[in-house]
Amino acid sequence: MAIDFTLSEELEDIRTRVRSFIDDVVKPAEARIEGRDGSEPLTGGDRVSVLIDLRKQARTAGLWLPHMPPEWGGMGLGHVALAMVQAEAAKSYYGPWVLNCQAPDEGNMHTLLHWATPEQAERYLRPLCEGKAWSCFAMTEPEVAGSDPTLIQTRAYLDGDEWVINGHKWFISNAHRANFAILVCRTEDDPDIPQAANSAFIIDLPHEGWTEVRQIETMHGSTGHSEILIEDLRVHNDQMLGGRGQGHLLGQYRLGPARLAHCMRWIAQAETALDMMVDRSLHRFSHGSLLAEKQGIQWMIADSAMELYQAKLMVLHAAHKIDRGDDFQSEVSMAKHFVANMLNRVVDRSIQVHGALGYSTDTPLAHMFQHARWARFADGADEVHQMRIAQRTIAAYTDEGTTRRATGDLPI
Repeated sequence: MAIDFTLSEELEDIRTRVRSFIDDVVKPAEARIEGRDGSEPLTGGDRVSVLIDLRKQARTAGLWLPHMPPEWGGMGLGHVALAMVQAEAAKSYYGPWVLNCQAPDEGNMHTLLHWATPEQAERYLRPLCEGKAWSCFAMTEPEVAGSDPTLIQTRAYLDGDEWVINGHKWFISNAHRANFAILVCRTEDDPDIPQAANSAFIIDLPHEGWTEVRQIETMHGSTGHSEILIEDLRVHNDQMLGGRGQGHLLGQYRLGPARLAHCMRWIAQAETALDMMVDRSLHRFSHGSLLAEKQGIQWMIADSAMELYQAKLMVLHAAHKIDRGDDFQSEVSMAKHFVANMLNRVVDRSIQVHGALGYSTDTPLAHMFQHARWARFADGADEVHQMRIAQRTIAAYTDEGTTRRATGDLPI
């Protein structure tokens, strides 16, 4: 049997080092930054200085770019190993950024590594890997459903050796601070299939014709999810990323592993919430006993533990399939849907066990819950993933007379 859930000695050492680095270096600095150590929150240059120093320490510790190959300055980890790193890093709000494996830059790095020309890679991927640049991925539009990229209305037409682009984007994460964008727009009027209508371009920012209308206020504040107006933006044909009509393919290539990376980070958040739930139950006395001794609380803890176990197994199996080069779309869809909903349930239960304290901002739970709600539609809404999962399940039965292939194709 090849099934083995243990890590090699080398990878176990990496996990231990990541965990220690997050606990001993990043979390204390985070407390200083946010003012949770009794002092005033850091702002301006003081805040930036602490964050940059954390990144320098991560590089010195050999924990930089876990997802990128060594020739780009990374650790060269596969997706199974990356799951272990992300699940530790994301137990701190700043952890993934400190290790330079945060969204959306992580997904853009994978995309550039696979699709960029050598010249594009040196110009755009290299600064991302060195931590000297920010990026964004501009696909979603307010006028059409973001879960269906074939409906994209931002259009580009060729004028000599330049493309002229007009359109409207929104909820473009990181756009406010990005040095460049990967912009997806429609270039083909009559493609053979709807998925061949779009192309992708690398846009240097700031750029004439690219206007940030606003940072959209969300449940967790105004934190860089921007609305962008694109008017007669001109970009040279050399800035096309991939070939004409390959924008949809590029986007799907990016989103598969990126969805799973989100799941890895969400597992860390859910585990943090469960730890807090149990700790609270062991120290809060009410109506004659500790909360941990009450059946209603025990069921919350049990349900959370079982769901977190399921989530970890799903993510590990999907990551294993990516590392093997197998078709992983169905497994990633199922993992993304399940883990996002698991996160919402576990954080909600932890808030319930904490009572009014959990609803306040004295603990990180309220902030975690605001972010958790976003997980159910980011990178594909629940219902779209359910639709795709059902379609693949029906197709498996139609083709083979059994749904086995659609349920992980596992040896049981």
